[in-house]
Amino acid sequence: MDEPRWLTEEQQNAWRQIVEVLVRVPAAIEAQLQRDSGLTHMGYLVLMALSEDPERRLPMSRLAKRASASLSRLSHVVARLETKGWVRRERDVTDGRVQIAVLTDEGWAKVVATAPGHAEAIQQLIFDRLTATQARQLAKVAEALLDNP
Repeated sequence: MDEPRWLTEEQQNAWRQIVEVLVRVPAAIEAQLQRDSGLTHMGYLVLMALSEDPERRLPMSRLAKRASASLSRLSHVVARLETKGWVRRERDVTDGRVQIAVLTDEGWAKVVATAPGHAEAIQQLIFDRLTATQARQLAKVAEALLDNP
């Protein structure tokens, strides 16, 4: 049996700091969105992804990928957004098996109202604490971690 590849002290320290970032930053973002807009982070990601599409509509499978969510989780989130009147679902006219999520005018207004406070929170949580060089390095590190082999 192969020996485990134990973390070095430096790796252990880096890993613990990454874990802390992965816990604290999403919690702070969630709290800001809930407090200021009554949205969950996932709800905001869904609205934002739809708002970025020129037609403000995406097949649920593509929306799930953009929001980094499973189809099951996305379905629950979209259902909650539908009750608020921010999203509606339609069947694809060319393929009735495909559901399309559509951002309503009320949903667009919600994104427009929410985005400035969310951007400010991200600035305070992340970018105000980094130099421009560190921000570029962070982007490269994130890209490397998300790159699928």
